[in-house]
Amino acid sequence: MLAITVQDKGAGPAGLTLTDRPHPHAAENDVVVRVHAAGFTPGELEWPGTWTDRAGRDRTPSVPGHELSGVVTELGYGTTGLTVGQRVFGLADWTRDGSLAEFTAVEARNLAPLPADVDHTVGAALPISGLTAWQALFDHARIQSGQTVLIHGAAGGVGSIAVQLARRAGAHVVGTGRAHHRDLALSLGANAFVDLDTERLEDAGEVDAVLDVFGGEVLERSAALVRAGGTLVTIAEPTEARPRDGRTIFFVVEADRRQLTELVQLVREGSLRVLVGERYPLAEAVTAFTAKHRGGKPIIVVDGH
Repeated sequence: MLAITVQDKGAGPAGLTLTDRPHPHAAENDVVVRVHAAGFTPGELEWPGTWTDRAGRDRTPSVPGHELSGVVTELGYGTTGLTVGQRVFGLADWTRDGSLAEFTAVEARNLAPLPADVDHTVGAALPISGLTAWQALFDHARIQSGQTVLIHGAAGGVGSIAVQLARRAGAHVVGTGRAHHRDLALSLGANAFVDLDTERLEDAGEVDAVLDVFGGEVLERSAALVRAGGTLVTIAEPTEARPRDGRTIFFVVEADRRQLTELVQLVREGSLRVLVGERYPLAEAVTAFTAKHRGGKPIIVVDGH
């Protein structure tokens, strides 16, 4: 099969190559998926799991990409809950070969059924952003109707979904970003917007929870905005910043079939909009990693059928 691989950790995206790889094996509780569409995160070339397995052993050349949508072609021993021929989407394992390939082996529990009326490009764009937003808001911040939530990067992958989920949950949403993101953030449901280039973050006022995707100074300043007993959630970096009498949580998203199923149902209902950006064939994955994207999640279309 064809796959994108990386060998040299220091080469960055220039080290990505299209190569011929052995067909993956379905281990116990795995499925093999014929990948129709795949998502990636440019920063993953710096993640330890791209280069080493769970025991810390070198696993290069490795296949990057973690989001995928496709069709199950093979079941490993003991696998339940999925069937051959079923459309699925979800997350490839962090420390195994990923989704930028014609086929990939994935733990079955990391996948959920993809309804026939949802396009594979949407299925590939949803997992990381959708699960991150869901887990930040509901598992960690535990937001409730009537609360005020500040969502950084409100027009980005995670932020755009978080804005919609928070509004649907009855929260008052303040989004942040740059000036050209304002209209999109408001159209997605933000009640107010702060342009971080020209407006003071502190003018957002007190909030019950913050979802941070930026880190650095923005993360540090955000802690002071959280009401006593509130929660600052970040996916950017660990931090010592703490809201008064509140909590700070740094987390890494986890696969969750139930949450994926609920998210894709919201998509079907028209209650959740997934921002899909440029589409690239597998052979142009290097370009996809380095291009300046106009907006939305860039997707690698592996099998267009």
